[in-house]
Amino acid sequence: MPDDRTRRPGDPRLTAERAFKAATTKPAELPPKKPTLPGAKEQVTLRIDRDVLDHFQQDGPGWQDRINDMLRKVAGL
Repeated sequence: MPDDRTRRPGDPRLTAERAFKAATTKPAELPPKKPTLPGAKEQVTLRIDRDVLDHFQQDGPGWQDRINDMLRKVAGL
């Protein structure tokens, strides 16, 4: 008499379908968080040319604010 304990319980096709669905289903996207404080700044990584960075850093501290001010001006904000 064959031993039934060696067989896997359940339907292998159903198990595969569940695994595929779990791996390919995108999670619900949450809306972007808004700053909690008015005028709060967002930290980002930005790649710019060395000469542009040197231009804004040549006057010392506050170079990030100067870049931000210039971007606002160019964007018309």
